[in-house]
Amino acid sequence: MEKLKLMLPAFYSSCTDMVGRWEKLVSVERSCEIDAWVDLQNLTREVISRTAFGSSFEEGKRIFELQAEQAQLAIIALQSVYIPGWRFVPTKMNRRMKSIDKEVRALLMDIIRRREKAIREGEAAGDDLLGLLLESNMKENVGMSLHDVIEECKLFYIAGQETTSVLLVWTMVLLSVHSDWQARAREEVLQIFGSGKPDPDGLSHLKIVTMILNEVLRLYPPLTELWRKVPTETKLGKLTIPPEVQLLMPTLLIHHDKELWGEDAEEFKPERFAEGVSKATKNQVSFFPFGWGPRICIGQNFALIEAKMALSMILQQFTFELSPSYAHAPSNVLILQPRYGVQVILRKAN
Repeated sequence: MEKLKLMLPAFYSSCTDMVGRWEKLVSVERSCEIDAWVDLQNLTREVISRTAFGSSFEEGKRIFELQAEQAQLAIIALQSVYIPGWRFVPTKMNRRMKSIDKEVRALLMDIIRRREKAIREGEAAGDDLLGLLLESNMKENVGMSLHDVIEECKLFYIAGQETTSVLLVWTMVLLSVHSDWQARAREEVLQIFGSGKPDPDGLSHLKIVTMILNEVLRLYPPLTELWRKVPTETKLGKLTIPPEVQLLMPTLLIHHDKELWGEDAEEFKPERFAEGVSKATKNQVSFFPFGWGPRICIGQNFALIEAKMALSMILQQFTFELSPSYAHAPSNVLILQPRYGVQVILRKAN
């Protein structure tokens, strides 16, 4: 958490840029229609670029574009009929996927090499994620290989950007529909921060905003399912699971299960989290938007702090509602995202 506090200026700077653009649009005609999905993706891309690599969004833009394309191609491949060895056949799609992987690796290798050279020449590693990773790696007798570091960087990009952007965009959708909760969240934000800059202490005291984010994560978890491999023979109740078996945890289905959550499981009711997650789940593992156990997502706090910061700054300045052109179409492209974007009408908050 102490390291995350050092990243708050990057969160704030990126949010300020987006809110500033929206203010200019609203100032012209007092209201405007935007595709919030596009802007929130750009916001979280810039944040992860600054906090993971200390570089500008422009430097990482190509990597984002390539990884997004790779995700689309991966979904197509997964939905195709499985033929053993087909991925080695030089089809147009397979060649493109190989080309993307090669280009992403080259771009990341360049960033890593430059940073390693700077550290060896005496520059501080920096407080960004790559700097922390390389600094730790150089102190180890048996450090990570270049391949491992590249894989970690790829994960920074896709996990650090996509999950937060979908959390924010579904939050805007649900707060547009439930204007009473939007008003309650705005009142809380203004009570804690006024029109000032959100600070770490204040963010930790946002009770209503936290309830809302938890309920959004329940209804629209970024990852709709989690896979886990059983390393050794495992007893699960009366069931014996052999080693090397893969288990699928259907997050979306469990989060919507009426036996676990009640008859109102399909409804948006943030008040179910009024007394925290353990009370809402009756101490059962039925809410795991970031996974659970020893492999829970290391970026959970990163994502939630960024989401609270962005949502607070949006609520300080604007009211919003869904545009008549919005079509509700959640689509699972590795993460649960809006297929046709999220068109909202922004107005300046009074």
